[in-house]
Amino acid sequence: MKQEKSCGAVMFRETDAQRHYLVLHSVKGHTTLCKGHVEAGETERQTAVREIMEETALTVDFLDGFREVITYSPYAGYTKDVVFFLARVSGGTLTCQPEEVADAAFLPFERALAALTHGSDREVLQKADAFLAGR
Repeated sequence: MKQEKSCGAVMFRETDAQRHYLVLHSVKGHTTLCKGHVEAGETERQTAVREIMEETALTVDFLDGFREVITYSPYAGYTKDVVFFLARVSGGTLTCQPEEVADAAFLPFERALAALTHGSDREVLQKADAFLAGR
């Protein structure tokens, strides 16, 4: 069985005491969190930073203590691990990478949760929100 690995982040920003999470609507039709394949020589966080910049043009600050891994089989003979960090948006202007991202939006937790296509992404978002609530 062939193994793949991607890394990304649950990204959020806070304004007027409200937290909003970034969800991406892929050109393939699903709504997801920001993530992408690890390139040779990259650490997990380096991959996440690169993918965030490529897909959204945003910069982030990671919050220590949050790392979630989901594993699934995208197709026969392959398994994929996706490592998610938690990151506060620190700069940049949201700009979608047209080859991969059709649209992106910051949404309140419940709307972001409902928008995500895959249950595994919803679980990661729920864990991230609970982590932030417990800080």
